[in-house]
Amino acid sequence: MFKRLLRDIWNKGENKLRRNHLDVFSALAREFHSGKALCGPRSFFGVEDFVDDDNTKPYTYRKEKISKNPHKHVSFKQRTIAYMQPFTLDVFISKRFVSASITHRVTSKQVAVAGTNSKDIKAALRSKSDIPACLAIGRILADRSREADVYTAVYTPRERDKFEGKIRAVVQSLIDNGIDIKVYLN
Repeated sequence: MFKRLLRDIWNKGENKLRRNHLDVFSALAREFHSGKALCGPRSFFGVEDFVDDDNTKPYTYRKEKISKNPHKHVSFKQRTIAYMQPFTLDVFISKRFVSASITHRVTSKQVAVAGTNSKDIKAALRSKSDIPACLAIGRILADRSREADVYTAVYTPRERDKFEGKIRAVVQSLIDNGIDIKVYLN
């Protein structure tokens, strides 16, 4: 910051040799208290952000991921699948509760959400993590997604999940209540 102040003073022509040091300090004070921002804004963590060579965006906020292979072929299906089948189903089952949501793939917004931890559902269930709870979550999620005009979704189980038991109960309940679910098994 001090270097920048000196450079600004030098460029304004105040670099004449003066015998009195008070003139330099008064020029520094005048520059410092002029109300201009002399350095870039500080980041959230209190460290000044580093900017690219063209001063457009900081190094810390790199949005696009650079491919290791720039000549890699991306198929038509890979480019268009998010627009052809825009809604995905996400099911999370723990030992204590069950939750499911339908998410728009392009905008990453949740269209419909249901979980056994919510107050209205929790009071009506005997257990928050058994098969009848999974069936209730599927029924409620189907109603909420129909209210949001979503009638189809895609479900791909995670690597650690098997498509059986409670997960299958949630998906089957959605299908039984009028939501068309495409299940992609690897």
